[in-house]
Amino acid sequence: MTESHRARGLLGGAFDPVHIGHLRGAMAVRDALGLDRVDLIPAAQSPLKDQSMVSAEHRLEMLRLAINGVSGLGVDGRELDRSGPSFSVDTLLAIRREVGADCPLLWIMGTDILPSLPKWSRWDQLLDLAHIVLLERPGAAAPPETVTDWISRHLVAPDWALTHPAGGIVRLHQPLLDVSSSQIRDLFAAGRDPRFLIPSAVMEYIATHDLFAPSP
Repeated sequence: MTESHRARGLLGGAFDPVHIGHLRGAMAVRDALGLDRVDLIPAAQSPLKDQSMVSAEHRLEMLRLAINGVSGLGVDGRELDRSGPSFSVDTLLAIRREVGADCPLLWIMGTDILPSLPKWSRWDQLLDLAHIVLLERPGAAAPPETVTDWISRHLVAPDWALTHPAGGIVRLHQPLLDVSSSQIRDLFAAGRDPRFLIPSAVMEYIATHDLFAPSP
């Protein structure tokens, strides 16, 4: 496989703020599938979530600080350059145009996303553009039957996904951390210390810019 056709991992999210669960998940996929690169893609506005607590500029900079010096992790800020909600299928369409028809793309999502998947814009087109890599999340609710059947029909082995551009679903049973951005925001709001749940460089950035400050 040529350099331009090497499989690429993609992890989208609000990253409000980025935490060790995001980073460990990206690294787990990188290592399990032997990827050279996994890009973290911050959303301008997640269609199914409230407006982010901090600006796109702050979230992007925290991501860059978080992955600094981490081999194989990158940041792709393209969704921040688009107006309106950030739809994954639009991002994948743009990336597919850039990398060509033959490059395997692997869109990473936690199983906690699955119950809301039918609400995603054109969710049934995702596999036309990429593979889906599912990471188990602690306590994730069961998805609806339509999603369960969709997963069953498209399950593939990791090796197959790495040699085909799109169309498969890979389940990875990696030990993941039960941590979320909302939990970290709640800690800040309560005046508690989220140290060690987010990278130290991100912690310092939050303090410097007085982000997620407790309510008066």
